Amino acid sequence: MEEIPRYLPSGQGQHVFVTIEKRGIPTYVAMRNFARALNINSRDVGCAGLKDAHAVTRQTLSLNLVNPDDVRALELPNIKILSVERHHNKLKTGHLAGNRFVIRVRDVNQSALPVAQAVIERLTQHGVPNFFGQQRFGYRHNTDKLGEALVRNDPVRFVAEYLGEPQPHEARHIFAARKLVDERRWEEALEAWPNELPDEKQAIAAILAANGELSAVFQPVNKKMKSLFVSAFQSRLFNALLAQRMEMDLLGVLQTGDVAYLHGKGAAFLVTDPAAEQPRADSFEISPSGPLFGPKTLRAQGEPGRREDAVLAASGLAAEDFTVAGLKIRGARRPYRFQIKQPNIWWDDGLMVSFELQPGAYATTVMAEIMKPDR
Repeated sequence: MEEIPRYLPSGQGQHVFVTIEKRGIPTYVAMRNFARALNINSRDVGCAGLKDAHAVTRQTLSLNLVNPDDVRALELPNIKILSVERHHNKLKTGHLAGNRFVIRVRDVNQSALPVAQAVIERLTQHGVPNFFGQQRFGYRHNTDKLGEALVRNDPVRFVAEYLGEPQPHEARHIFAARKLVDERRWEEALEAWPNELPDEKQAIAAILAANGELSAVFQPVNKKMKSLFVSAFQSRLFNALLAQRMEMDLLGVLQTGDVAYLHGKGAAFLVTDPAAEQPRADSFEISPSGPLFGPKTLRAQGEPGRREDAVLAASGLAAEDFTVAGLKIRGARRPYRFQIKQPNIWWDDGLMVSFELQPGAYATTVMAEIMKPDR
């Protein structure tokens, strides 16, 4: 996977853009490693988007007020530095034109090629379901639960998801440390906690300093991580609504009361005459959209609105509850589908698939459609 930049570095400015190739680590770990190696605050490291930990990915980070030569001299695990250039601004989420993917699928028969080609053609014409991929929910598959605990201001649940409840796939020493948290043996947990998880270790130290008061867990978690957690909770609710839409075979079909998303501009409007607007959806100018719930989210009406209300009500929350202290969470609309650009598919020691996606779209969703068992 390779980022398609919205703009190139100018060669001047206080920020240093470093393009990297990373393997086996998530973006936030790469950012943290650069901050520590250069002795700068994590707030001074920017990126245009988070990338999968499991893929080989190329992306650009921005580093504030550092010497480019110091960056070039770095040797960080699982990271290869490809280029270093100055620019005048920090990279932020959305400073991206898209992402380019080249994927090889092994252990499939070459007879799958024409079937996959037909699927790609259908997806190109009608769009891909815009599900948030599993990587959105972290390596413990629980960032949505952490976000829900933040929204509910529930420190007991947050401690369990963030620090406790060991999972079978985790390394033995991490499993043991999490078990100590579950047993509320804070001093032993702090001593046993691995240094490769420093943010969580700080949270344990904060609880210990507060004499076991669990609400202290929130303070050391930085705003960027809190926003990521709440976003994952929003994503889970969006996925639930999209799954309903798929069951009704309404992925690209407008209904009265839908909020249509205008591709290219990011604007949204209420659909009052679906028959008049459907040709725009057929040409992929607009798409039905779902909510990323928040206090300022434009809400659907009619039948689509009732479905949104039901999903939110089932969570026991209101849109206003997403106002988390210290975070600017307004809410938004996300299209229920996305387009594939520059698709190509061929055979080379496996099924090769390449395409470009808009920011925020998941290649895993495309591949899930191609590799469905019933194909």
